[in-house]
Amino acid sequence: MIAVVKNTATDEQLEHLINWIEERGFKTNVSQGDHNTIVGIIGDTTRIDSFLLESMTIIERVQRVSEPFKKANRTFHPEDTVIDCGHGVLLGGGHFAVIAGPYSVEGDSLIKVASRVKEAGAHILRGAAFTTNASPYAPQGMGERGLDLLLEAGAQLDMPVVSEIMDPRDVELFVRKGVDIMQVGAHNAQNFPLLRELGKTSVPVMLKRGRAQTIDELLMAAEYVMSEGNTSVILCERGIRTFETRTKSTFDVNAIPVLKHLSHLPVLADPCHATGYMRYVRPAAFAATSAGADGLEIEVHDLPSGAVADGAHSLTTDQFSEAMRRIRLLREVITSDMKE
Repeated sequence: MIAVVKNTATDEQLEHLINWIEERGFKTNVSQGDHNTIVGIIGDTTRIDSFLLESMTIIERVQRVSEPFKKANRTFHPEDTVIDCGHGVLLGGGHFAVIAGPYSVEGDSLIKVASRVKEAGAHILRGAAFTTNASPYAPQGMGERGLDLLLEAGAQLDMPVVSEIMDPRDVELFVRKGVDIMQVGAHNAQNFPLLRELGKTSVPVMLKRGRAQTIDELLMAAEYVMSEGNTSVILCERGIRTFETRTKSTFDVNAIPVLKHLSHLPVLADPCHATGYMRYVRPAAFAATSAGADGLEIEVHDLPSGAVADGAHSLTTDQFSEAMRRIRLLREVITSDMKE
């Protein structure tokens, strides 16, 4: 349930309303926009008399929300959320950001790739120190040493960094090290203990859509994080598993406008895992940009054929530079059309 507060309401009246609601055992989520203040009421709202609430002098109207995701719901928070990723990089609400770098940190060669993606226009540096694999015998990443190398490269280039986290026990390590964005991969899309632990931090969290996860399930994963207090959540469409075998996954490009309609959270796209092949990454990236994504995550390697993992869908640094040129042109067309 949401209560839309009149513009004439004072801070004291708003505080009184919030106290009145919380004294009855409900949680509140207050969103103050340019034109309206919305108080989200979370809990078993069947116990609230909506007519009584609407009769209060400061209430414009009351509306019930049927979807189970409340904090991630655009009805609760009509304006786009803008997330501060660090180093002056903003994401969402018209701020477009590209995340780029190798799938995994492989050693001192990281700085070479990082420098090239930064030069091409990337805003955020990626690199997995702890990697997920279907096989326990496949490479599992460099661990803490890889995290240190990623952070060193980010500091040297003045770029925020994003790295994948898999274990709730590593949250304290990532926070202490200063990772700017913690990524939850598709394998952990419904690892609820991990999501809750991430929700107890103030570090932005990027949620990749699970390989068989519905849009509502992705939003409920965001709700797990947000319910613990962390509202800096980024959604990422990375393809889902279907009967199609020509690509690694099926890129659900229509999920981008659907998510932006349902939620105020920024929406990114990962065209690499969505397609699985280098030749398809750039067209998928252009499609996601045209569909209104707030950003992209693209894996880049100086020698994809020699990559420890995911070389098949990684762009070379030259290919990434050319892709960024075209993405900038697309963004100019999209944003100019929005202003008209």
